[in-house]
Amino acid sequence: MNSPSSPADGPLVGELDEDALLARILPQLPRGAATLVPPGDDAAVVAAPDGRFVVTTDVLVEDHHFRRRWSDGSDVGQRAAVQNLADVAAMGAHPTSLVVSLVVPGDLPAQWVEDLARGFAAVCGPLDVGVVGGDLSGGPVVVVSVTAHGDLEGRDPVLRSGARAGDVVAHAGVRGRSAAGWALLEAGRGAAHPGLVDAYLRPSSPLASGVAAARAGASAMLDVSDGLLRDAGRIARASGVALDLEGPSAFAADLAALEPAARELAADAGDWVMTGGEDHGLLATFPASATLPVGFAAVGRVVSGAPGVLVQGEPWSGTGGWDHFER
Repeated sequence: MNSPSSPADGPLVGELDEDALLARILPQLPRGAATLVPPGDDAAVVAAPDGRFVVTTDVLVEDHHFRRRWSDGSDVGQRAAVQNLADVAAMGAHPTSLVVSLVVPGDLPAQWVEDLARGFAAVCGPLDVGVVGGDLSGGPVVVVSVTAHGDLEGRDPVLRSGARAGDVVAHAGVRGRSAAGWALLEAGRGAAHPGLVDAYLRPSSPLASGVAAARAGASAMLDVSDGLLRDAGRIARASGVALDLEGPSAFAADLAALEPAARELAADAGDWVMTGGEDHGLLATFPASATLPVGFAAVGRVVSGAPGVLVQGEPWSGTGGWDHFER
């Protein structure tokens, strides 16, 4: 886990004007292959050769989605980039650009904002995704709002509503790591399990798998941001079908990674696997005749019946998973 920046690292945001702060941010940001006009004018221009573009937006609010005592700017930048790019990938699109709006308090170290930009670059640069503009404002806490764009490259978008009885349910990515990392940080036990803490602070999504799934004929897909069971229910309701998933015992690699932390916290690793959010894997359904692309593994099947989720044939009616408004 990185150490959060401190005022000793340089000036505070309140000691700089907007142009000076931008001068620290913009050199860190990747341009991206699709960017025709980069930041510097009133708006950027990004190519959309397909004639359509995918667009999604998300927001991170300090002390609701992250805490500065746990996360430095790079952590938050990487996390914000991944959670938005995963939504683009879940449509079967190739990510092309991000626009970032940032609210910062005056007592925030300017170095934290530079680190935020470097976090975006760490994720977007290798993917040739441009960070092409945004906005700056002052406020009482840090708020990072991201809008992401993607290119369908001539394909139809993969919606949540296309699953059909007989399809295979498959997942790419890990399950439960982020939930375990959050629980460890809350309990003050993060130092003993740095890999799980990193999975919470800087999740890694199988972003290339979204396009691969679309090319393989995926009938439905979404980004697993709120937990495997909760998000499976969203496909089920949108498609008017039931998704019958394997139980936690089927996810041996995930359980093996989580069991030591679960024992330490007297927690259930299976609950983390089935209901833990913010790993940003991809859950998709494929026709039974399709060959699953590399990275996807079958985790269940689509069956007819009342829309909902089954676990090994038994109805699941729990409320696990992330809910922004849960009290």
